[in-house]
Parts: sequence; structure tokens; C-alpha cells
Amino acid sequence: MARKTLVAGVAMVDFKKPGASDPYFVMGANAVRRALVDSGLELSDIEQAYASYIYGDSACGQKTLYEIGYPGIPIFNVNNNCSSGSSAIFLARQAVGSGAIECALAFGFEQMQAGALRAHWDDRVSPGRVALEALEKARPQEQDVWGAPGIFGSAGFEYLETYDAKPELFAQVAVKSRRHAAANPFALFRKPISVEDVMASPVVYGDSLHRLMCCPPTCGAAAAVIVSEDFAKRKGLSKLIEIAGQGMATDEANIFESARNVVGSDYAGKAARVAYEQAGIGPEDADVVELHDCFTPNEVVACESLGLCGEGEASRFVADRDNTYGGSVVVNPSGGLMSKGHPIGATGLAQCTELVWHLRGEAGDRQVEGAKVAVQHNIGVPGAGIVTVYKAA
Repeated sequence: MARKTLVAGVAMVDFKKPGASDPYFVMGANAVRRALVDSGLELSDIEQAYASYIYGDSACGQKTLYEIGYPGIPIFNVNNNCSSGSSAIFLARQAVGSGAIECALAFGFEQMQAGALRAHWDDRVSPGRVALEALEKARPQEQDVWGAPGIFGSAGFEYLETYDAKPELFAQVAVKSRRHAAANPFALFRKPISVEDVMASPVVYGDSLHRLMCCPPTCGAAAAVIVSEDFAKRKGLSKLIEIAGQGMATDEANIFESARNVVGSDYAGKAARVAYEQAGIGPEDADVVELHDCFTPNEVVACESLGLCGEGEASRFVADRDNTYGGSVVVNPSGGLMSKGHPIGATGLAQCTELVWHLRGEAGDRQVEGAKVAVQHNIGVPGAGIVTVYKAA
């Protein structure tokens, strides 16, 4: 980026189960209003807006922003699967950092339906076929692969086999996530659970992926205001957090070689290296991380992709509690997607909001003390991994 870019304001709404939330445009508008208040800016200060969601007709971004006003600015609707929220941040940062504009809004929302994710366009080839075909080649299946649980479950089984790990590893991650969520008033699931609870919950795929290792369908919204350094000075803005580095990568041919690559292990690692280099840090410098744990096996895979622990070292990393308070880095203090919830279009922006709160010292009972560097990891299958480094400005 030619210029330093800063997060001036963030907000999110409470996440809810499908059927219990406000409509998408109400949730989204509420998140935007709160982010504007948090930044000290008005809608009239926004020059471009990027709206992320995947379940909805075209121009849901316009409908949502028009609940607040009619700003007459470019509004872009972003659908990049589960990485949609971070894609909106990426585009907003790129617009501000390039010098094209001074102030951008990234916001995301999702009004999801109950039950497992499913295709809504059954009269055409699904783009998800790419992931399923790659998985079948990388790891031939003895049973039908059923959507996301089959994809992420297969990646988890591959990890267990490769490093002689035990399924309880994934249960320990779920327990940690729920323990963190107990301190987060925005999280959907806050009741503590045990390893025994996780392993006793129904099997969702294969013989080792249990229901309490899977994130729930969720409704919610979040937003972030991104500005240039000069604009922030002119407006007298405070509470600023720098977007110090950001990398984005997509699938390469090696997706056909590994189930873990199908879920972004390789491209997330590449995005992380770009983000770290831009920010002038290494993974050991991170104080707090929000990563994409849509299934607990993916938290294990992501910790290694991000360099938080070495290849094959996740079992020790988790057993030594290096992924929680008092360890080397706090991973998903919000409770992550597993406990906070995963309203797809809002997820990346909710991760951003959580990390900004920690870097400001505003995270309440879950505050990571002295947090100065934060890392965000958000993936979509198929095919985008986005890693962002934030620094206390």
C-alpha cells in the first residue's frame, strides 16, 4: 500500500440462531450505525462501501445502507464464500491505501436458514464441485462426502493420520473455544463443555467429527470504517488501529494433493507470509489471533498454516495451553466461529471487530493484556484465504 490505512470504527450485533434475528438489512444497518458512532464519523464521510453476504439477492448492500440514508456513493456487493467479510476489508483497505479515496466502509451480514448449508441453485454446476473433486483425488472417500462436514472432516482425519494425533485434539480445541466464549456477551454459545461432552455428541461425519466440533448456522452483522492517516488527522479521530499487513491467496494445483489444501492450508500460509512481511513481524510477535474455526480440525490446521506452532506440533501446542491465556498466544478469545457463531458474510468483520477491541484495550473480561499485534485468518472453500495483521497505532 502507498499509504498507511487505519481502522477508525468497528461494531457488531449479537449473533442469533436462525429465526431469532432481525432481518438482514436491520442487523446490517445497526452494525453500520454503531461503527460510525464508534469512529466519530457520519455516513456522509464514507466515499465507498463494500457489503459482504452470500445468502441474498443482488444489491442487498444497497438495501441495508439505505436504511440509514442515501449516500449516493459506490456500493459494492461482495460474495466470496466464507471469506466474504475479509474480502470486503481487503477491498476497502486497497481503495484507501492506493489513494483513490480517504474513507471506506466495509460491512457484512447474513440471515441464515436453519440446518446444514446447502446449494440454492440446483439447475447449474455448483462451484463447490471443485473442492469435492479435489478432495476425491487427494483422499478417495469410502463414503459420500457430505458438504462442509465431509470436506473439513476429511482434512481433520488426514491430519490425525499424518501426525499420529488423537481425535481428542479437536475436542480440546472446542472446549477452549467455549471457555473463551463464556466471557463474550456477543457469543451465541457460552455454556462450558468438556472433552467428554464433545466426544459423546453425535458423529457428523466419518467416525471422529462430532457435532460439538462444528460451528452452528448463525445470523448477525458487523462493520468497520477504514480511513487514511491524513484523513484521520484532519478529522481528529482517535482509537485508531493500523492495518499493517494483509495477504490474500487462492487455490493452486496442489489442491488435488492434500485434503488440508482443499480447506486452505497452503494458500492461508502464503497469505500469512505476505501479511507478516508487509507488517514487519513474524508469527511469534502475535499477541492475539482470531482464526477461521468453522470446524475444530480447521483451527488445528490453521494454527500451523499461520506459523503459531510448527508442522505436526498442534497436539503439544494445545496440550500445553499455548493457545489460550497464559500461553504464547491467545487464539479466538471471542470463542471463534465454534461458539460465537458463523454468519458467513459478517464473520470476517466480526473477527476484525474483536481484534480491534483487544488492541484498544476494550475487550472487557476477555481482554488479552498488553495486546499490541493481532492476526486475523479467514478462509472460504473454494478458494480464498485472507490473513490480516493489525497493530495498535
